[in-house]
Formats: sequence, C-alpha cells, structure tokens
Amino acid sequence: MPKVTICGIDTSALPKFSAKEMQELLVKTKNGDIEARDLFLRANMRLVLSLVGRFSRATECADDLFQVGMVGLLKSLENFDISQGVMFSTYAVPMILGEIKRFLRDRTTIKVPRSMRDVAYRALRAREEMVKSSLGEPNMMEIAEEIGVPEREVACALDAVSEPLSLHDSVFSDGDDAMEIMDVVADEKENADNWSEVISLKEALKLVPERELNVLKLRYFDGKTQVEISDMIGISQAQVSRLEKSAISRLRSALS
Repeated sequence: MPKVTICGIDTSALPKFSAKEMQELLVKTKNGDIEARDLFLRANMRLVLSLVGRFSRATECADDLFQVGMVGLLKSLENFDISQGVMFSTYAVPMILGEIKRFLRDRTTIKVPRSMRDVAYRALRAREEMVKSSLGEPNMMEIAEEIGVPEREVACALDAVSEPLSLHDSVFSDGDDAMEIMDVVADEKENADNWSEVISLKEALKLVPERELNVLKLRYFDGKTQVEISDMIGISQAQVSRLEKSAISRLRSALS
C-alpha cells in the first residue's frame, strides 16, 4: 500500500484485518486483553480518518478533529455489546460523528449570560401569547412593552440566542444539485452599487409629476396593463401611454 499521511498518521503502517480477525480482536478486548485492545483501536483509525474527512470545511485543525474522533472510538469500544450481533462499525460511526459534531458546536457557540437568555425566553413567550390572542405579529417595541424591558435589550437578547448560520449551510438541495447561503449572498461591491442606484432612483422619482408617477406605480409596481389603468383613472389608453413615456423620459434624464 502506498504511503499516505493524514493527521500525521502513515496509513500504510496501520494494520489491516479480515472481518473474522477483527471480531476475534474485539472478543479478546472485551475479555481484558490490553494488547488486543490497542491493536483493535489502531486498525480502526482508518474509520476515524474517513469520518474526519467529512468535515473538511471545518475551521478546526484536522488533527484536533482526529483526536476527538478517537475519543468517540474509545467510547464506542467501551459501550459496545458483542452479544447484540451488530457490526462494531455500525455502532461506532454515529458515536464518532456525534463526538466530532459536539466538539464543533461547543467550540463555535457563543456563551450567552443567563440574564440575557431569560430576557430572550420571556420575549419569545410574550410573542407567542400575543399571536395566540389574535393581536397579529407583534413588533419589537410591542414585545418590549409587554415584558417591561427596553427594546434594545430585547433585540440583543433575541440575537444572542438565535442559531448562527454558516455560509456553507444549504438553502436548496435537489439530488446532486445544492445551493449554499454563500451562493445567494451578494458581495459588498454589489450591495454598495445597488444601494447607490436605489438612492438615485428615489431622488429621480421626486421630479416626476404626481399624475405621471401614479401611472408608473400602477404600471410597474402593481403590474397593471395600460388598458386597466385607463379604466381605473378614467382616461384613454393613448393618454396613459403618453404619461408613461413622459415619466420614463424624465427618469432617464435625471438618472443620466
């Protein structure tokens, strides 16, 4: 086998056994054979390495994830019951993955003070009660007034207990096709350009007479046809067309 080094481990030096030999090692391990236990763990390092590879996007060092995975392997070995007739790998894989995921979650979670969590939970309960009482969806100010806490404090508390998102979290998946958050988030330059265009358009709209502006809103914001607009405001379709063209001309001139 060619030499492959992963997490500082030469995989070509790891022992390989048949399923029967692995079962024999497992029985010896359960009977207290320390040498068989060490050999069994070394033989299963490839399993841990393969599972660590699933977390290639994690910011933590692969060596750290491997160490955590080995803890999961040890726990699996200690708790495994050979009398159940289940393959060890079937039992160990979810245990190892769970240990790694727990490590990643604990390392990335921001510790929230108890007082802030209490405010957040009170706010969430108040929101549910207000919705149930047919008061509609309350805004932040209404929730703050309901629980007697400043609005800013409520906002900070709710942000603190919200689940953080990764840019690699999936927002759409269809077989092999998947879209992550980072695929739909615009970059800073695009946001800045759009913001500038919105401001320019708002300023340009102020120069359009009210009658023409009304036609523009009905045409492009409400999706009405020229015929529908003519019926709504009581003028001919030709007049609607002229008002629309005049408004667009004013906007083009202002934006240029």
